[in-house]
Amino acid sequence: MAIGQSTDIENGGINRHEELEQPFIQPKRVVAHEDGDSGNTIKNGSIGMVLLSTGVAVCGSFQFGICVGYSAPSQSAIRKDLRLSITEYSMFGSILSIGAVLGAFTSGKIADSLGRKGAMRVSSVICTAGWLAIYFAQGATLLDIGRFLTGYGISSFSYVVPVFIAEIAPKNLRGGLATLNQLFIILGASFTFIIGTILSWRTLSLIAILPCIILVLGQWFIPESPRWLAKVGREEEFEVALQRLHGKDADVSGEKAEIQEYIVTSQSLPKANILDLFQRRYIRSVIIGVGLMVFQQFAGINGVQFYASETFEAAGFSGSIGTTAYACLQVPITLLGAFLMDKSGRRVLVMVSAAGMFIGSILVGISFSLKGDGLLLDWVPILAVSGVLVYVAFFSIGMGAGPWVIMSEIFPINVKGVGGSLVVFVNWSGAWVVSYTYNSLMNWSSSGTYYLYGAVCVLTILFVAKVVPETKGKTLEEIQASLNP
Repeated sequence: MAIGQSTDIENGGINRHEELEQPFIQPKRVVAHEDGDSGNTIKNGSIGMVLLSTGVAVCGSFQFGICVGYSAPSQSAIRKDLRLSITEYSMFGSILSIGAVLGAFTSGKIADSLGRKGAMRVSSVICTAGWLAIYFAQGATLLDIGRFLTGYGISSFSYVVPVFIAEIAPKNLRGGLATLNQLFIILGASFTFIIGTILSWRTLSLIAILPCIILVLGQWFIPESPRWLAKVGREEEFEVALQRLHGKDADVSGEKAEIQEYIVTSQSLPKANILDLFQRRYIRSVIIGVGLMVFQQFAGINGVQFYASETFEAAGFSGSIGTTAYACLQVPITLLGAFLMDKSGRRVLVMVSAAGMFIGSILVGISFSLKGDGLLLDWVPILAVSGVLVYVAFFSIGMGAGPWVIMSEIFPINVKGVGGSLVVFVNWSGAWVVSYTYNSLMNWSSSGTYYLYGAVCVLTILFVAKVVPETKGKTLEEIQASLNP
């Protein structure tokens, strides 16, 4: 992409770097406001529609969290009502990841062909069908089909929600708004855990449909991603969507010109497939996206999350108290991460997050080493609980949302679909591997498992420091220019 000067004659030759993405500007006023990152002067903007659009999109994230959290509070009731063996219920629990892995192959293509809103609608329909199958299940077969469908549906959500937010958000708010994806995943899982202890599993499956309904209805009131509309040549809709996002009195000529210039450049390239990602012009984006997802998962988060209660009990602490503290900690820390994402920057926050996870992993590892050696046994539960909570807190502040935010920013729009599919596939495959191997690793060596996760955290810091660029305060087009000079 050429980053040069361009003007809009109709609007008096406004410089293309006069970005129109700043918040807190009231319509029908002309305000001179300095952007702390670029020093640009911005006139007449509003972010009300951006916030509404983000709120609708994160209903998909909330659905994601509900799907992930559903099996925990419903396990005993489902097994009792449907007379399932442990093996049958294990299949029900794990088939979500299988559906998500398969969904990863199509998530990017659906988002590219039907649009970001279209992809979210398709996912909502698939998840709704899955929940209805679970509600009407009288045995393992329909139960598993429903769980598979919800896994397939949330795989698309895990890709399209952060991408949609990144494509509509002002550059100075993009990181914080994209982090809401992770926050609402956590809120969805926590909601399910709490409500699931009160309601029956069938009733819970019906309530789980509500975010899908809200998302589909809410899409009547929000625009499609302007960048996707420009990509597919829907020029009139592109201009209308861009204007709606910035406010009717905002001057969008600068951003419009920048997006169109980038689209023209990207469309001169051949249509991408999975093999094209490994061309020189895309390989750095692939390394960054895939690498971040590998480190996010193999640092052990799914093992720590899924088996937190058992870990607390193995260390001699109350599982229920520990998991309650775990759940209560995640929400405020994720909110803090959303605030810091656009203040400190992505790179710094991810590295600090990985460093904190390393400390947490080492504390848990030390607790199990002491227990194995019969030393300082009174300290074992304290170290284990402290370590897990430190690990979770630091994961929530950066490593949870950071890789998804960066993923949504680094791929050129012509390969965003196939690149996103690859990244989602890697993420879900890693999640399955870690959750599947956690118990085996703990049987091998409880302390060694957490020391291993700590080592991955150290590698994460080195990887981010050496490979990952800072994307804070840059438009998506500027990010591409820096990745492909």
